[in-house]
Amino acid sequence: MSTATLTAPSPAPVVDEARIGLRAHLRHIGALTRRNILWIKQDPESMFDAILMPLVFTLLFVYVFGGAIAGKGNQQEYVNYVVPGLMAMMGMNMATGVGTGFNQDFQTGVMDRFRSLPIARSSVLIAKIMVEILRLIIAVGVLLAVGFALGLSVSSVPGLFASIGLSILFGSSLMWIFLTLGVTMKSAQAIQAMGFLVMMPLQFGSSIFTPTSTMPGWLQAFTDYNPISTLADASRALCNGGPLTHGLTWTLIWTVAITVVMAPIAIHKFRTKSS
Repeated sequence: MSTATLTAPSPAPVVDEARIGLRAHLRHIGALTRRNILWIKQDPESMFDAILMPLVFTLLFVYVFGGAIAGKGNQQEYVNYVVPGLMAMMGMNMATGVGTGFNQDFQTGVMDRFRSLPIARSSVLIAKIMVEILRLIIAVGVLLAVGFALGLSVSSVPGLFASIGLSILFGSSLMWIFLTLGVTMKSAQAIQAMGFLVMMPLQFGSSIFTPTSTMPGWLQAFTDYNPISTLADASRALCNGGPLTHGLTWTLIWTVAITVVMAPIAIHKFRTKSS
C-alpha cells in the first residue's frame, strides 16, 4: 500500500486570533464583505425584502390603518408618526435575515471553506453584519423615499440622520442575537419561526404604529422600556422634536447591553462549531 494512501487529510488550521494583527483582521473583514456583496449581486432576489418590505409596510399602515388610528384627514400627521417607528422595525426585520443567511452558509458548506483558511473567526461574523447594515441602509432609504412621497415632514435634517444612525446602531446589535441563532439552530425555518415569536410581541406591543395611551396600564409599563418603543420614540423626537431623553437613553442602554452580551456568545459558538 502506498504512502499516499495512508496519509490522513490535513486538519483545518487552528487560528490564534490574538496573534492576528488589526490590519490583517480588517483585510479579512474587507475580503469577506466583498464576497457577500458579490453573492448579492449574483442573486439580486435576495434584496427584495430590503426594497419591498418598507414600501409595503408604509402603504399598508398609512392607507389601511392610518385613517382608523389617526382619524380621517390626519394622514400627514400619521405619516410623521409611523415612518420613524417603521425605521425601528426595519432593523429588527433585517436582523432576522442575517441569521437565516448565516445558517444557510453552514448548510451549503461555505463555512467549511472558511474553516480551512487562516483567518480570524470573528471576521466572518463582522463581515455578515457589515453587509446586512448596507441592506438596512437601503431599506431605510426606500422607507424614507416612500414617506416623503406620502407627505412626511422633518423639522431637523441633522436629527433625521441621527435617527437613521440610531436605528442602524440598534439593528446591528440585534444581528448578534440572530447570528447566534444561525449557529445554534438546525434550520433557517427554525430561525424564522423564533424571530416571528420574538418580533411580534415587541413590534405590536410598542409605540411603532399607535400611541400607547389607550393601552392597559400593564402594557404601557412594558412599552415604556420595550427597545423598539424607545427607539421609535427617540427617532420621532430627533426628527420633529419632543421628549428625547428617555427614548434615547434606553435605546443606547439596550444597544450596548445586547452587543456586549451577545457578540462574545456568537463568536464563541461560531468558533466552537467551525473549529
